[in-house]
Amino acid sequence: MDAQQLELETLQQHPDFIRLANGRARLGWSLTVVMLAIYFGFILLLAFAPATLGTPLGGGVMTLGIPVGVGIIVAAIVLTAVYVRRANTELDPINERLRKECQA
Repeated sequence: MDAQQLELETLQQHPDFIRLANGRARLGWSLTVVMLAIYFGFILLLAFAPATLGTPLGGGVMTLGIPVGVGIIVAAIVLTAVYVRRANTELDPINERLRKECQA
């Protein structure tokens, strides 16, 4: 086994690396599940109660579907911001600490 392979195995067994990998996976999957629930909820609403989204708002031509669609787009942006903030504040410091330890 060469030195690079040994360093890689040592890194993969480091508790901070395990915490980093698990944290990223947990965060990514949880936000993915939230976005999929929002999206598929919208699709199911379209499939089983399409008249709901066609309900007019006020006296104008806007229907309930327009703000709901905008809300889905905003939810995606907010979930992206949540990921970036959590990655920057919780995961990046662990990553930096690992980089410093492994360069020595």
